[in-house]
Amino acid sequence: MKPNQSLVDRTIRVVLGLALVAAIFYYTPATTWVWVMAILAIILISTGLAGFCPIYSMLKISTKK
Repeated sequence: MKPNQSLVDRTIRVVLGLALVAAIFYYTPATTWVWVMAILAIILISTGLAGFCPIYSMLKISTKK
């Protein structure tokens, strides 16, 4: 897997993922939205740390220069 995200793209993804994690702890009852936020947070943080986005790969997009 060749990285296809720039440093700015990766940073934004990780920060948004961590913000979602904070929001999850704010909403303590386990509702459907909490689960959606948790899944989205996992996706954002993992793709941000890895530097590879499968959707970018399918669409032949790269923000890395």
